[in-house]
Amino acid sequence: MVFVVFFVPDSMVLLIHKEPLELILERVELEHMMEGKKVVIAGARKLEEFSALIEKQGGIPVIRSMQGTVYLAEDAVEDDLRKLMVNGADWLIFITGVGTDTLFDQAEKLGIHGEFLQIVEQSQVAARGYKTLAALKKRGIKPAAVDDDGTNRGLIRVLADVELSGQQVAVQLHGEPAPGLIRFLEGKGAVVTQLLPYRHIAPESHIVETLCKELIDGTVDAVCFTTGLQIHNLFNYARQQGYGEEIKQSFANKALAVAIGRLTAESLTEEGVERILIPESERMGAMIFALRDYYHS
Repeated sequence: MVFVVFFVPDSMVLLIHKEPLELILERVELEHMMEGKKVVIAGARKLEEFSALIEKQGGIPVIRSMQGTVYLAEDAVEDDLRKLMVNGADWLIFITGVGTDTLFDQAEKLGIHGEFLQIVEQSQVAARGYKTLAALKKRGIKPAAVDDDGTNRGLIRVLADVELSGQQVAVQLHGEPAPGLIRFLEGKGAVVTQLLPYRHIAPESHIVETLCKELIDGTVDAVCFTTGLQIHNLFNYARQQGYGEEIKQSFANKALAVAIGRLTAESLTEEGVERILIPESERMGAMIFALRDYYHS
């Protein structure tokens, strides 16, 4: 056992913290596990906080936002809702709480809330995630199918034995694609309509190009993704430029893909990335600590 003594000159207070020497040495060692590692932040929020977390562990933050801009497309929502009123649906699939609320809010704004609710009640409903369930529950809607883990794969599992051939299936998305889910539904013979209350503008091409070059050249060590949209934006651009496979190989052999949670990791899997680090809790700090521990191990 050792005593660690800290002097605080401004207040002239002596602080004494008792801690075993081996714990002190382990903590100091961990704090340097990311020394010199270039860690890309692909998100657009809390960049200063995210950067500070990386720097505290000895890493070098590199900001390359892949998020783009997400906005409410009111005109498009109106068209989607009015078509739904005419065509109806055998199945309605809701995958985000915010998107679900937006569809109902827009229906009310258009004066067709009652008709929209009737369509939902007459259809079979599937839901992904607890926030979506809550949004439906407050409107008295009980889904016939619910995922088991908050992911599109979980939703696919519960719909695997459902007969969908020739069925009209409307899927509520939230500004980003769900290619795996859409392929599954179409593969089962469903006629799929995508409801997109939120649309997105892709990130600036020169930023995506820079990250692609860094990944191909092996000059970054890890990329932290906080949404699936960031992943699809990166890979869509890379495919358009003809080096999608090179980006996939970079994640296989060079840069480590870090996903904030299982849903984000699912988007990486859909793009063919298999080497993925996922923290136990869906928080920025947990991502960086998981990355630190990865380099420590």
